[in-house]
Amino acid sequence: MNNRDRSRVYKRVCAMFFLAVVALTIVQRGSINMGTPFELERQARMHGSQVAQPEASSEEKPRLYLGSKSFWKVGRQKPQLKGWAITREPMITDDSSPGNWDITSSNCSANLNLSSQAWYMGLEGNFRQFMLYRHCRFFPITINHPEKCTGEIYLLMVIKSVATQHDRREVIRKTWGKEQVVNGKTIKTLFLLGKPSNDAERANHQKLVEYEDYIYGDILQWDFLDSFFNLTLKETHFLKWFHTYCPRVQYVFKGDDDVFVSVENIFEFLEGSSHDKNLFIGDVIFKAKPIRKKENKYYIPHALYNKTYYPPYAGGGGFLMHGTLARRLHWAAETLELYPIDDVFLGMCLEALQVMPVKHNAFKTFGLVKNKNSKMNREPCFFKNMIVVHKLLPSDLMHMWHLVNSDLNCSKKAELL
Repeated sequence: MNNRDRSRVYKRVCAMFFLAVVALTIVQRGSINMGTPFELERQARMHGSQVAQPEASSEEKPRLYLGSKSFWKVGRQKPQLKGWAITREPMITDDSSPGNWDITSSNCSANLNLSSQAWYMGLEGNFRQFMLYRHCRFFPITINHPEKCTGEIYLLMVIKSVATQHDRREVIRKTWGKEQVVNGKTIKTLFLLGKPSNDAERANHQKLVEYEDYIYGDILQWDFLDSFFNLTLKETHFLKWFHTYCPRVQYVFKGDDDVFVSVENIFEFLEGSSHDKNLFIGDVIFKAKPIRKKENKYYIPHALYNKTYYPPYAGGGGFLMHGTLARRLHWAAETLELYPIDDVFLGMCLEALQVMPVKHNAFKTFGLVKNKNSKMNREPCFFKNMIVVHKLLPSDLMHMWHLVNSDLNCSKKAELL
């Protein structure tokens, strides 16, 4: 082998060695790059098993599983104290409500299973109708004003009304229901309506209601018929609406659209002493018996209620409650069967919550005195001492409001508050 041949062999060997080194380097680098995701996956599985099986003592500590350099970004969780659900009442927070009215359909069929039961066949026609649709608890909202509960509201005035009684709503807006700020405390007003109950009203008054709301923006209306038995629906729908939209309302006054109300006396009562979150005060009726006379408006057959007495309840003309209690009443109402008399139904809800309503002499839901012809029922100095007086026509309410808020000289204010 001459020198030229040796040189060629040497060059080939060097080239092969170089190619081998390059190839080995590429293989090594590829192994390193492939190993990284597998290593991260292994670490992730390890961390995942740690999350799924925390130490027993971690129930009383914030569950922070991974360090800041972790591959998985796990948000911090608030500590959950051991035994919280057993030893404490459920907390009602802003996040516990759906955030908006979540009922979009009113499709609800009759419960025809009742038709074969003897007790049902023995009911009067209006009670049969009530029982057929008793399970229909919530309906869509057709006019809504969630902005009414924006910010801190000290007192929310809520009035049950019907489409045809626009004159009553107008007088209330001009008198005790006027929205205002008193000593830095905000007062808001709302009227609760269902749909007009007959075809003629539905065609004409509904348009008037919509125009009225366009002007004032203070009407809540749902897609159920306004009727006596459906007053309970008005109660449950408001409680659900309040729970959904009103996390920062301190007090609620709820009443009818034919009452005289002294907002000044409500403030005096609320600011006169401290009140707990179970405050529910009004013209409370104790040991009321169900009325069994069929000709009476409030007649109830034994098949619907067979107990001797109703639970304590406040006359629906007007009562005052704490906002926290109103939110709890929503949950209580969902656990009970609907009852045809709304005042009594609310008493049943209070009983379920083990809250005793308080009777106050400044709430007169049957007039100042039961004798309608008595001069006391037209005496402004007596009205000046009251919080609620029931059964006033719009003209009488306006007249009494001007008298009470004039330069009225009463000898002494009664010690009722």
